[in-house]
Amino acid sequence: MTLNEQIITVAICVVCVQLSRWLPFWFFPANRPVPEYIRYLGKVLPAAMFGMLVVYCYKNIDIFGPHHGLPDFLAGALVLGLHFWRKNMFLSIAAGTVFYMFLVQQVFV
Repeated sequence: MTLNEQIITVAICVVCVQLSRWLPFWFFPANRPVPEYIRYLGKVLPAAMFGMLVVYCYKNIDIFGPHHGLPDFLAGALVLGLHFWRKNMFLSIAAGTVFYMFLVQQVFV
């Protein structure tokens, strides 16, 4: 890419990110109530997104492979246990990731 193409690409990215952040405030100003449908989506979409991510993470596990998906399921169980115990999403995800990486690099080699 030439320098001009790089500048144009970065500028387009900046404009798109800023528009995606400003549009909700333009469509739903503070002096008007938020439509009921948007409130409904705000309640159901986070759970649907996490469900989709779980399916995506577990879709390629080979249960007939050498480790039968054991590291994946152990890390998932740790994430669930930590999240139900501490109710801290960052702790759950970080500990699950570190535990999974430890398992696949040190234990299930």
